Amino acid sequence: RQPVILAGGGVIHAEATAELRALAEYLDIPVTSTLMGLGNFPSGHPLFLGMPGMHGTGYANLALYNSDVLICVGCRLDDRVTGKLESFAPSAKLVHIDVDASEISKCLPAAVPIVGDAKPVLAALLAGAQGWESRPDFGAWHKVIATWRHKYPMGYRQKDGVILPQQAVQEINAVMGEDDIVVTGVGQHQMFTAQYYQFKRPRTLITSGGLGTMGFGLPAAIGAKVAKPERRVVCIDGDGSFLMNVQELCTAVRYRIPVVVAVLKNCNLGMVRQWQHMFFDKRHSQSDLACPPYDQVAKAFGALGRRVERPEDMGQSLRWAFQAAEAQQLPVVLDIMVDPEEAVLPMVPAGEPNINFIPCRVEER
Repeated sequence: RQPVILAGGGVIHAEATAELRALAEYLDIPVTSTLMGLGNFPSGHPLFLGMPGMHGTGYANLALYNSDVLICVGCRLDDRVTGKLESFAPSAKLVHIDVDASEISKCLPAAVPIVGDAKPVLAALLAGAQGWESRPDFGAWHKVIATWRHKYPMGYRQKDGVILPQQAVQEINAVMGEDDIVVTGVGQHQMFTAQYYQFKRPRTLITSGGLGTMGFGLPAAIGAKVAKPERRVVCIDGDGSFLMNVQELCTAVRYRIPVVVAVLKNCNLGMVRQWQHMFFDKRHSQSDLACPPYDQVAKAFGALGRRVERPEDMGQSLRWAFQAAEAQQLPVVLDIMVDPEEAVLPMVPAGEPNINFIPCRVEER
């Protein structure tokens, strides 16, 4: 009566996104995608619940907790997804599909273990469902989920004259095409990207996932642009993460690689500061950064740069960045000054069940 599909990066590796969508649409089952799975199901689709877990949507976490059947495909059920394991989906029968047998029942016991590649397995499940005499009606389940969407929406409170990181991600989303590629480092900016960028196609997000590799963004963006020169590539990075491998600007300049880097600059190790602020009585230790002006650093490397301080300048600056990068075949760095007080929400405190999330602070309705 209350099924959910939890789809991970394995669906993308198996090139099984079409099969996933066909199965979900045929049976009218809601879908939630892990961080590494973003793009395996189109954002904005009425069945899509967003990302689950520590910084997942409230309605995705509530749906998983209250599910009675969980179809997990190409996902290892890591702790950032499950939270407190015994409270993750306590009433659900688990159907676990994975090409790696060692992943099945590793974290949660599978009622139906299926070792196999996601593409043929999902196709076989769809074929089996199409042979049923009648399809189940999950209308009541969708109504319950709709109430959670209304009660715990994604969003934030606007601030006059201040660029919020969520706004910056949405502005980037507005100028990018569905096939363009987004690369991230690690930190708050990575989670804001996962929450507010509308990934519609597979292989349009490149992020280091569970490796947690600060400094990953710029070199990975260079690689993505070399591999797919016909697509626009943007690296959404934090000032701390960007600083880890800033020297790779030299590589991008030398080989004329026109990537755009949007540094969401809050002058902090943002996620570290957030934890210190929320869980350690605001004792901020070694989380503030004295970062240089990255637009000027870019110019010193021979790249292009611009500082962005006002919300109304975001769209124009992004359009300039992509145009200038292609015209001059050089990397462009946007040093975007964002609100240092903004936290990534929702958030599940460490060790808590996923239903004990801190919701977004949204505008009064």
